[in-house]
Amino acid sequence: MNTPATPKASKTLALTGYFFSCWLLVSTHLAANQFTEVNKEVTVGEWIVDLDGKTMLDPQSSGLKYANGHLYSLSDGSADESQQRRLHQLSTDEAAVLKKYGPTQFSERVKNSCFYDYLADKPDYEGLAVLNEQATQWVFVTEDARNGVQLSPSCQTRYKDTHSTLYPTLLVRISLLGESLVVDAVRPVQFPIDANVGDAANDGIEGLALTKHNELLLGLEKDANNQARVFKTKLEDGFWDEQDFVRVSDTKLLLPYFDEGRHPINGMDVYYPEPQSTGYLIAAARNDNKLWIIDLAAQKPTVKVPLLFIAPSLAEQSARYCAPLHEMDNASIEGVAVMGDELVLINDPWKVNYKKNIVCEADTARYEMFSPLLFKVSLNPNWFK
Repeated sequence: MNTPATPKASKTLALTGYFFSCWLLVSTHLAANQFTEVNKEVTVGEWIVDLDGKTMLDPQSSGLKYANGHLYSLSDGSADESQQRRLHQLSTDEAAVLKKYGPTQFSERVKNSCFYDYLADKPDYEGLAVLNEQATQWVFVTEDARNGVQLSPSCQTRYKDTHSTLYPTLLVRISLLGESLVVDAVRPVQFPIDANVGDAANDGIEGLALTKHNELLLGLEKDANNQARVFKTKLEDGFWDEQDFVRVSDTKLLLPYFDEGRHPINGMDVYYPEPQSTGYLIAAARNDNKLWIIDLAAQKPTVKVPLLFIAPSLAEQSARYCAPLHEMDNASIEGVAVMGDELVLINDPWKVNYKKNIVCEADTARYEMFSPLLFKVSLNPNWFK
């Protein structure tokens, strides 16, 4: 016969549970903070030239991936109107736009969904991942929908339990059909209620990466505790046929923990040093000018790689007051792409800070146009030992 617990025993059990939770939280933070910081990497960028022969006009490049011999970038909702809802194909040999796909069109299924009005307006696309080797299908993620077209009352009721923002984060499949860029599937994301993601619309999912096991990783800028997080979901058969929530789960990776300041994940990709490797997530901590090398097996401490970004001056030789290279005050990296044993980075110019990079009058126009650069960093084998 079970004997009911006495009030004193119940109180003891409750306290034990409370202290165990505190211990677990502290232990997790200690494990996450057992990081290694290596020597600074210096990378010299190249201004990206658009199809018109000029540097790109304010594309706000918030995602970058390599596939099938090319780089692909996307623009977020704050880009110049001429760049929105477009996918840019970039050369891997030189910083140049080869093709522009879009603006996006829509399948009948998406037109009949709750999210069409928002996606057809100015969606705030952030990270992207390539879904096939031919680079004809991608998944995009939306972030800040506060100022976009809102859901109808019935759709708000249907998708109210996001456990994050009022307007749900969306995973959007986009396919290249001939020369047309077509949004053909969309699903809202539901976070675990105990993840404490919070309602910070402009600090949501910024990075996407796809593992060799078809697991989609979602990088969150910050949760309600001001910490970056990584969630996951499996892209199984029939995934895009559903219309209900995608229920993501916490990866429980050993991410750095911070007591103060803002240290968001703003872009990421997966790297496998050897075919049998469980892999590493390489994330850009935009505010810190650092890479985080994160063990996907959650066994090794995160490696922090400080970065120094250098931009070239495109001044005429007669402008002797212009140095050929200058250190950037603010690079604002948001796109991360693994390309063989190289990492390619693209910046999403932070508009309130980008003009601080101007040290030469001849470069003023490029910074005022919020033109991005491509940066390359060799992947050091020592980061993955």
